[in-house]
Parts: sequence; C-alpha cells; structure tokens
Amino acid sequence: MKRDPAIRVILLPKDTNGHGTIFGGVILSYIDMAGAVAARGVGPHKFVTVAMDKIVFPEPVYVGDVVSFYAEVESIGRTSVTVKVRVEAQRFADPSVTVKVTEATVVYVSVDAGGRPIPIKGGMPKTVDFGKKKPAGRPIS
Repeated sequence: MKRDPAIRVILLPKDTNGHGTIFGGVILSYIDMAGAVAARGVGPHKFVTVAMDKIVFPEPVYVGDVVSFYAEVESIGRTSVTVKVRVEAQRFADPSVTVKVTEATVVYVSVDAGGRPIPIKGGMPKTVDFGKKKPAGRPIS
C-alpha cells in the first residue's frame, strides 16, 4: 500500500460518539472519500460507491489523533474500480505510536449523467501515486 495518504485529518470533539471516541460513521465517510480519490485517479469519470466490505475497528480513534487514509486501486473492471483503504491513527498523547484502526475494500462504479453504469475508458493505472507531482495547469486569468 502506498505510504502517501489519500487523506490525512485531525479529528475533533464534534466527531465523537457518546463514549468520547470518534464515531465510526465519521471514519466510514473518510474511507469513502479516500477510496474515491484513488478511483478518480483512474480517469475523469463520475464514480459512485456501490459496496464496502465488513468494517472492524480493532482500535479506537481519539480526539486529536492524526488519522491517515491510505488508498490503492486493487482492480479495474469494465465499469468498476475496487480500492483498498487502510486507516491508521497517530496518537495525540504519544506521536511515536501509530495504530491500525481499520481497513476496507470499496467498489466504485463509473456512471453517466443519468446514473447508469458506463465503461471505463483510456489507459488505466493499476495504482495511483499520490506523491507524484503533476504538471501545473493553465493559470487562472
């Protein structure tokens, strides 16, 4: 899995559940976004989430933890992209400690304006390099 995260966030008190740890739904939302970043690297398609496998949280996330979401394209089908997302938390209380929070496999489908699946076209990378610099775009006038 790539070591450059698709997303990195510091979670805040607004993200907590009744137990004082980060609400699992917040983590799921970020997993979906991180996977979408990787899927978008396949090409300029509109992707929608169609599946996310079983999620287990062996470690909690606490307020102030720096949470990294690493995403890698696992496979590309005719209309779908499967992405593996791994979530790690660097502890606020001891930044030398990083724990695996969870991981998920997420499936996205390329759709047209009407929401119907469409083929993925073009040269599709097997992985997305988030650390690679892209050429600068046209300046905004």
